[in-house]
Amino acid sequence: MQEALTNALKHAGPARARVFLRYGAEDLELEIVDDGSGIGNGGGSGHGLAGIQERVAIIGGEMDSGRRAGGGYAVRARLPLGSAR
Repeated sequence: MQEALTNALKHAGPARARVFLRYGAEDLELEIVDDGSGIGNGGGSGHGLAGIQERVAIIGGEMDSGRRAGGGYAVRARLPLGSAR
């Protein structure tokens, strides 16, 4: 969540970001969306989305990200509850 919000701050330009948490019996879902134009001046020197993907995969989760049809960007992750696989 922290990395996705940092990315929105750095890359979305003037924007609002929203965080959604969905807690189920077997997993936790995170969705971070912004309504930005993607014209920010972030530089891209970090691990960003690849780092999120790696961390989510280590615990057996799933992650996807991309531009939203109505504008902005979304990062979604599903994290299994319980011990790592």
